[in-house]
Amino acid sequence: MKFLLKIFLPLSLLLVSPMIVQAEEGVHKLVLQVSDNDPSKMNAALNVAANVSRHYSSLGEEVDIKIVAFNAGLHMLRSDTSPVAKRISNFSNGMPNVVFHACANTMAAMKRKSGGKSVPVFKFAKIVPAGVVSIMELDAKGYTLVRP
Repeated sequence: MKFLLKIFLPLSLLLVSPMIVQAEEGVHKLVLQVSDNDPSKMNAALNVAANVSRHYSSLGEEVDIKIVAFNAGLHMLRSDTSPVAKRISNFSNGMPNVVFHACANTMAAMKRKSGGKSVPVFKFAKIVPAGVVSIMELDAKGYTLVRP
């Protein structure tokens, strides 16, 4: 019995320690991936962000949410092609704990495909070098990745 305790106690602490770190920071962290040009998935990401934000606000707790758009999902943040333009604009004004990341790699690829025509994104979107790298870095900082 003591032998099992010596093995399983340290292992259980390894599993619990990430949760302890998150609780000590006092901020819940969520990253939502949008990589498809699908309005229902874009709306699902916005719904998840709103629901998570509302949940933690009701508990008096903070939450930091990043929505990262890349590949075809970048259309979510394009001011000229976004199928959720009105909703996302209202959303960005009313949800200060939600930040939108637009992938510069995808923007460059879209620009090339359009013969050099610029790819406009909403002013509230933060342009990051690479969407996937942004997600990886957020994951390393303790964010939970969800792909609605």
